[in-house]
Amino acid sequence: MAEQEIDVVVIGAGAAGMMAAATASQRGRGVALIDHSERLAEKIRISGGGRCNFTNTQTAADRYLSRNPHFCKSALAQYSQHDFLELVNRYQIAWHEKKLGQLFCDDSAQDIIDLLKAECDAGGTLWRMGTSIASVEQVAGGFTVRSSREHWRCQSLIIASGGLSIPPIGATGFGYDLARQFGLAIVPTAPALVPLTFDPKDLYGELAGVSLDCEARAENGPAFRENVLFTHKGVSGPAILQISSYWSPGETIALDLLPGRDARQLFEEAKRSDALLPNVLADWLPKRFAQAFCAALVDIRPMKQYRPAELEQVAARLHDWQVVPCGSQGYKKAEVTRGGVDTNALQSKTLAARNVPGLYFVGEVVDVTGWLGGYNFQWAWSSGWVAGSHA
Repeated sequence: MAEQEIDVVVIGAGAAGMMAAATASQRGRGVALIDHSERLAEKIRISGGGRCNFTNTQTAADRYLSRNPHFCKSALAQYSQHDFLELVNRYQIAWHEKKLGQLFCDDSAQDIIDLLKAECDAGGTLWRMGTSIASVEQVAGGFTVRSSREHWRCQSLIIASGGLSIPPIGATGFGYDLARQFGLAIVPTAPALVPLTFDPKDLYGELAGVSLDCEARAENGPAFRENVLFTHKGVSGPAILQISSYWSPGETIALDLLPGRDARQLFEEAKRSDALLPNVLADWLPKRFAQAFCAALVDIRPMKQYRPAELEQVAARLHDWQVVPCGSQGYKKAEVTRGGVDTNALQSKTLAARNVPGLYFVGEVVDVTGWLGGYNFQWAWSSGWVAGSHA
């Protein structure tokens, strides 16, 4: 099979890969974009309930996890959330802001996919979907990339192959294997933004479907106040997904079930009444949850029959319910992968490997993991643009 020469090969046609290919090709570089999947950008398509939470107005470095928390600053500054929003507006894509700075398409995530494809086409990017990589080798002046369809010789190689999250739509460890091949270290990976699982006895019975406002915290990480959703396997919802990125097996999580309220004051006001304890709590909590929660701690009886110490125990647990998850629902349900290519091996200003000229890593494959709410897409846009600007 004859070798074809091209300036840049991008492996992975997801968010970061298309952004890198579009940026490089519009600089006049010849670009081939290769992906093993036949379908384009499945992760974008299914994101945000099909409407793609494409960025966040509050994007800043402190919204990202990494062994080097400062690494992402350069890329985020070079191509910000405002830059991507300007691109979205240029394509006249209707969007709206939900809570906490989250921006979504009004119509469909397909609008973002179409935008990225059009940007790639504008630069003359060559598409190679449904094409697997057989081998990658470093050669004088660049790399040889052998695929199932053809062989390429390129000056620059951008790896945008993603992480391990959601394997049913094509996630693999290709990027990590390639990094190791070239001597780059990998920060251990784990599912992130993922539902957590519990022993049923720790969840006070069958609570699947119950949702409540909550402040959740892992042992190492910030607190997040958003909804918690009880499932048949454990807990999910935005607050749990957020803290899952900071949680490690065996660690405790703490839930304040009445954030911004004072259970002790509530009990003080109701302590002489004939109302049952769960009914008092049902003013602030879902009734089914209040019943199960109280039954696990005390006998259910009228408020005036409880000793102060019993009510104090319930109040303390409401504001600091500590439980140890059994695990998580794994990569199949994880929105992203924590860990990845060690940022110490990369240049923050270019995303290039320090010791392998012409090799770049972008997006989820890198040890940069954003909070829930559009931050991971913004990292994809920023890192892809930076690599595409230098490759």
